[in-house]
Amino acid sequence: MTENTPINNTQRIQVVDALRGFAIIAIMLVHFLEHFIYNSYPVSSSPAMASVNETVKEAFFFLFAGKSYTMFALLFGFTYAIQYGNQLKKGKDFAGRFAWRLCLLAGFACLNAIFFPGGDILLTFATVGFILIPARRLSTTALVLASFFFLAQPLEIIYAAVQWILPGWTPPILHAPESYPTLKVFVDSGNFWSMAWHNLTLGQVASYTWGIDAGRLMQAPGLFILGFILGKGGFFKESDKNTVFWVRTLLISAVVSFTFFIAKEVPTLYTPVKTIFTMWHNVSFTGIWVAAFVLLYRLEYFRKMTAGLTFYGKMSLTNYISQSIIGSLIFFPYALGLAPYLGYLNSFLVGLVIMLLQIRFCQWWLARHKYGPLEGLWQCSPYHHKRSLTCVFRGPSGHLTLIPPYFRLVSSTVFRMRKSPASF
Repeated sequence: MTENTPINNTQRIQVVDALRGFAIIAIMLVHFLEHFIYNSYPVSSSPAMASVNETVKEAFFFLFAGKSYTMFALLFGFTYAIQYGNQLKKGKDFAGRFAWRLCLLAGFACLNAIFFPGGDILLTFATVGFILIPARRLSTTALVLASFFFLAQPLEIIYAAVQWILPGWTPPILHAPESYPTLKVFVDSGNFWSMAWHNLTLGQVASYTWGIDAGRLMQAPGLFILGFILGKGGFFKESDKNTVFWVRTLLISAVVSFTFFIAKEVPTLYTPVKTIFTMWHNVSFTGIWVAAFVLLYRLEYFRKMTAGLTFYGKMSLTNYISQSIIGSLIFFPYALGLAPYLGYLNSFLVGLVIMLLQIRFCQWWLARHKYGPLEGLWQCSPYHHKRSLTCVFRGPSGHLTLIPPYFRLVSSTVFRMRKSPASF
């Protein structure tokens, strides 16, 4: 397959929407267990309750921590492949519009960071995502090699080699360990504006530098490119050939994941080697999740059982950012401040309730609009230098409108204010 091969995508691939919804829900529940990186928990009422809380935490973190993010990154690259293929069939190049969308995504990252102290990943997506623009013209072989290069964690390999040659040498640490305790002080203050400012500044720096130290900044482009390969090759479509591919992926991923899960626990490992093995374990474990989900989705009862995930996945950006806003309102002192009263189990149960409410909202919204609220804004693009930004939503009547009614109300009010400010 060459770079000019169009991707037939006249209809959305439902399994990808459902899988994306699954990934975002897993991310949300991990964040609820973490109290959105706000380390404030109650003392368990009994040893039994302490054991339950610890079991919930350990089990959920083993299954999803570092894996749900990986799924989300993989599907980010897949989405780019579909969008690029659709524009290619029209004789257009998607590069410029994608670059614009990455800029918008950086703005969404800043919005999300306000409510999530040091935990945002969208800024990494927005910056690293630019690698997909030159990657679109590479052959499949070159894409595979590029993906393997980044997933191999070359920076950590260099660090490990230097440590082996110079045993006393310590790899540089970009992340400041005091950043998160400092952010907690501003969250504890209960002052929203102070918290928001430091989350947006210190928090984004802490999150980004932590991502470099933890290997995520190298992992992300590898996952983006791998997702692009899967989208370009049509691997998520139903066919006997793809079924064989996903069965093999499931088996190989299980073996590799188990191998590196054991290997990363060796106590004498250099820190960079432990980081490499941890990242490889997470990627291969993600392979288990993705392959198992795709194979199960071929069964009618599983599709019915996960129908809500499809709606959730179609509004992944809206759901990702709204869960940060909701979580901060629940846990942080500037609002309800329930973090000191909710242990891991109760935090998980609250997360499940929020998940169900979000799914219902997605179903309601998508029955009336073509895109989710933030997805509609993300579709905005400067089609022509003489035109303003346009966004397409579907109104209640089924007709396409430029913007939803409430946005029209706001924009018309602002316009009238600008024409006659004295009247307000």
